[in-house]
Amino acid sequence: MDRRKFLSVAGGGVGAAAAGGLLLNTGCSGKKENTLKIVSSLPRTGSAQGQTDTIVNGIKLAIDEYGGEIAGMKLQHLDKDDATAAQGQWDAGKEADNAREAVSDKDVMVVIGPYNSGAAKVSMPILNEAGLLQISPAATWPGLTKPVPGLKNDEPQVYRPAGKITFCRVCPTDDTQGPLTARYIANELKAKSVYILDDKELYGAGIAGLFKGECEKLGIKVLGHQSIVVSQQNFKGLMKEIGALKPDVLYFGGTTQSKGPQIAIDMKGEGLTCPLFVPDGCYEDAFIKAAGAEVLEGRVYATIGGKDPSQLTGPGAEFVKKYKEKYKSDPEAYSVYGYEAAKVFLEAVKKVGKKDREEIRKAVLATKDFEAGSLGKWSFNADGDTTLQVLTISKIEGGKFKPVKTQE
Repeated sequence: MDRRKFLSVAGGGVGAAAAGGLLLNTGCSGKKENTLKIVSSLPRTGSAQGQTDTIVNGIKLAIDEYGGEIAGMKLQHLDKDDATAAQGQWDAGKEADNAREAVSDKDVMVVIGPYNSGAAKVSMPILNEAGLLQISPAATWPGLTKPVPGLKNDEPQVYRPAGKITFCRVCPTDDTQGPLTARYIANELKAKSVYILDDKELYGAGIAGLFKGECEKLGIKVLGHQSIVVSQQNFKGLMKEIGALKPDVLYFGGTTQSKGPQIAIDMKGEGLTCPLFVPDGCYEDAFIKAAGAEVLEGRVYATIGGKDPSQLTGPGAEFVKKYKEKYKSDPEAYSVYGYEAAKVFLEAVKKVGKKDREEIRKAVLATKDFEAGSLGKWSFNADGDTTLQVLTISKIEGGKFKPVKTQE
């Protein structure tokens, strides 16, 4: 997979394509007035690349199903990287630049992304002011679309300077994922105590806080809650401190990129034997590879909004089949959400029949009983959130995520 950086293409020409890494699903750009552009802004550099490869593949698969053309317009996909090699993950400057470039190109009708909730905070106001639709396949922090109980801040209004909704998402949010984990450790593992870590990011700290709140409601004793320093090389000393407290469960709110694998490695190295629970930011093959399957075997659990690809049935199973046939590999957990985001957008374009950012925005947000994708019947609610609330907890066994609990 290339680690691509994209240049702007003036006048619909393709001269910069080779140098800039422009991905053209149609093979050529066509006339400018007949080209509709879909931008994706995702971390294409760093350990999230494996997951985002499959998200991009899902987007491309959806575009291919329309023959690379819709309503008389050529479809062109711009695969933009919002990460840097120095960061190893998403970068605020790159995310902002991607948003501004999308806004300035009048042929761009949607931005699919970002992957990270923190990145969404950066791009949402920029795209909102321009009235440009944004569909995230993976940003799960609830405050992006609705007020979070107990938090006194200006979310989500701060992301809507134009006073209207331009951001929506096809994935369930953390306010269901965090509490489900707490209920699982209480009911299934009979846990009486927990220690909580987070990476201090919007997503990681947010989901850890929601998990903590539910633990307290359930009477699970929270022995401690602290944020790690992500730049630290290891957490051996911290694991010794936590081990002395003997928690029944350790919870980490964070991602593969924010040291989730190192937490698991140092847990085992320091003899901490309790289960480790991580959220969907670690639900990727890169997490297993970075930590080592033998380190995680049978003692690490990961949650995700939705189902593991192995559980998909009906149109979901058909998506997995088509994906494997085209790419000769298995889709990761968020691949189907990249596909679904592209499908709901393209179906709206088909209804509108022209390049009109406002009409397409309204058509997407008005989506009801959508069944043209792979996730079954769902709608967008008044906040721009999906009505799908399926959640899965998986245990890592044999180097794979093995579902142990699904909440429909």
